[in-house]
This record gives sequence, structure tokens and C-alpha cells, in this order.
Amino acid sequence: MAKGYRPDRIGEEIRRIISDLLLQGLKDPRLHSLISITAVDVTSDYSYATVYFTVLGNQGRDEEALEEVCAGFESSKGFIRRHVGSQLRLRHTPELIFKVDRSMEYGRHIDEIIDSLEYSDNFEESDQEKTEE
Repeated sequence: MAKGYRPDRIGEEIRRIISDLLLQGLKDPRLHSLISITAVDVTSDYSYATVYFTVLGNQGRDEEALEEVCAGFESSKGFIRRHVGSQLRLRHTPELIFKVDRSMEYGRHIDEIIDSLEYSDNFEESDQEKTEE
């Protein structure tokens, strides 16, 4: 990641522009589900921007639906990049790379692992021994 705060500011602005564009509606029917742009990482030379997105609801867990949304983003990439370029007014508009953000799934998985752990009574017994001393 680049040093400084400018790539972060540009990434946040790209995230806002693409989110607004999704709210206005694109012609591609694959992009009409509930899609949330979670983050945008911009390289230090501003040539690439990785756009992370999640699909909310039941479609977010279906791999086939996620692939369909990825295909929709790939086919609309040129239009989205042109729209971002007109809004940002940079000398060079970054190339957009769309990736599924799986951090929510990973967090849910970690929560399930933590919940499945069985706590032994040894911790409670050692705490009682310490308080008695």
C-alpha cells in the first residue's frame, strides 16, 4: 500500500462514486441485486484500484450468484471506469479490478469456531484458588 493518505482518499472517493452508480442502476441485470462496495485499495502509482464488494442477502452465500455478479462487473468495467474518470478528474483513471470481499464470511466462520469451543472448569477452579490465597 502507498504511503500517505492520498491513495486512501482517492479509494474512498472511487467507492462513493461506484456505490452511487449502483444505486442509480446499471443496465446490466446481473448487477441489480443488493451489492455493497466495502473498500477500494489504490496502488501508489494510481494505476490500479481493487474494488471489494459483497452481495447482501441469500445471494451472497451462493457461489453461482457471486460469479454472475463478477461477470456483470467485468462486462460493465469500461462504463464504470469512464464514469469514475469523469467524476474524479485525474490525469489517469485507475484500472478497476473487482473482487469479492469474503471478510464477513470469514468473521462468521471465526465466530462459529469460538462458539464451538468448550471451556473447561479448570479455569474457574484456578481462579477460585487464587482468590482463596
